[in-house]
Amino acid sequence: MIKVSETAKRKIVNLMAEDGFNTKDHFVRVGVKSGGCSGLSYELNFDQTQLDQDKVFEDNDVRIVINKSSFLYLIGTTLEYSGGLNGKGFVFNNPNAQRTCGCGESFSL
Repeated sequence: MIKVSETAKRKIVNLMAEDGFNTKDHFVRVGVKSGGCSGLSYELNFDQTQLDQDKVFEDNDVRIVINKSSFLYLIGTTLEYSGGLNGKGFVFNNPNAQRTCGCGESFSL
């Protein structure tokens, strides 16, 4: 399960509207891919096509879709948003990550 903080929800709703998406008919696709300075990096996109191998969750009125290969890496993760002058944007607080890079965009297990 992926949790979505209130600040992340607000930002998702705003960004989806700007891109022509909405939270009722569309969703946030999160995943993990090889790369980054720690070995694995996060992906976050808006999507409207659900695949057979996808797992679907809803938290804080936001639907999250994760492909099966990324699911095990992301169990228990909370999606946060950090704005402001020193903000990083979307942040994955992943309890499975044993090491993260300084920018917080990649991790290793």
